[in-house]
Amino acid sequence: MGQINLARMKRCMRRADKGEDLTIGFIGGSITQGSLASNQENTYARRIYAWWEQTFPKAHFHYVNGGIGGTTSHFGAARAVSDLLMYQPDFVIVDFSVNDEADEFFQETYEGLLRKLLLWNSHPAVLLLNHVFYDTGKNAQDYHNALGEWYQVPHVSIRDTLYQRMKQGMYTREELTPDGLHPNDKGHKLVAEEITAFLEQVKAGMQEEENEAVFPEPMTPNAYESARMLTIRESAPILEGFRADAEEKAGHLDVFKNGWIGTRAGDRITFELEASCIAVQYRKTIQKPALRAKLVLDGEEEHPVLLDGNFDEDWGDCLYLEPVLHHGERKKHTVELTVLPGNEEQQTPFYLLSLIIA
Repeated sequence: MGQINLARMKRCMRRADKGEDLTIGFIGGSITQGSLASNQENTYARRIYAWWEQTFPKAHFHYVNGGIGGTTSHFGAARAVSDLLMYQPDFVIVDFSVNDEADEFFQETYEGLLRKLLLWNSHPAVLLLNHVFYDTGKNAQDYHNALGEWYQVPHVSIRDTLYQRMKQGMYTREELTPDGLHPNDKGHKLVAEEITAFLEQVKAGMQEEENEAVFPEPMTPNAYESARMLTIRESAPILEGFRADAEEKAGHLDVFKNGWIGTRAGDRITFELEASCIAVQYRKTIQKPALRAKLVLDGEEEHPVLLDGNFDEDWGDCLYLEPVLHHGERKKHTVELTVLPGNEEQQTPFYLLSLIIA
């Protein structure tokens, strides 16, 4: 790990030691949400929250978990305020290293999320967490942790610790995870122990004053710091057959709500918006067959984008995010979706969740 700055984390711990109110937050994918733990108390996130409670008994803590399975930092940057930052967190763990691809696009979206967190007015201490695919050792940590070093934000890598001990024979893969990715109770416990070992190191020196790092210019083109999500709450597109979903959304994990539904061939929805980056988020479902739609950007009928509502995996429906414009011209764009012909009576409707723009 390169140079890191612990001023925020030490300040957070000193406040906890004095007995203040603090909010402990998490944002990430399915592991942060708690997938494959037998209950929430056994997840790594709840165990980290419990460490704060047990270590600083005079403080009053609040828990916010913004984990949503199958999502990337692209979506994370767009939903950071509504799912985490509006609760004014004081400490945040970020987990997208097995959901993001290891490439420059997701490095840029991750930077957008990281800058949103670091610049938020509650001034949270941030810790990056790198989960790993236990069968391959793959993750996006090299791209993510390069940003950590740029901003002097610390990280805890499961690839560099627990995964290496598994490879050395201390654990079998099956002891840690049934599917090669999501930890079981023991795996969650061992992940939490890596994080708490780091937090204990920080706590040992928490009374040593440290100046906060100078906030740097972006490392990437950084278009996604301004990412925001357009649902039925933020946008009023032209509906020609599509209808707005009238069902109330119950919390951030009630994901397939606040969108638009197309049920027949020819149903159309048209947005006009100003942006240089546009992505469309729709449901890919295991309830096959599902309807498909085509997307046309700025009237370019000769370059349609196919949006296929059928999901090839079997773990559940997916919040699929399809970029359709990346670093384009910042101007007014039109985005038009049309449901394609199919057997509408027997196929699952096409569900458009949101547009994510930057």
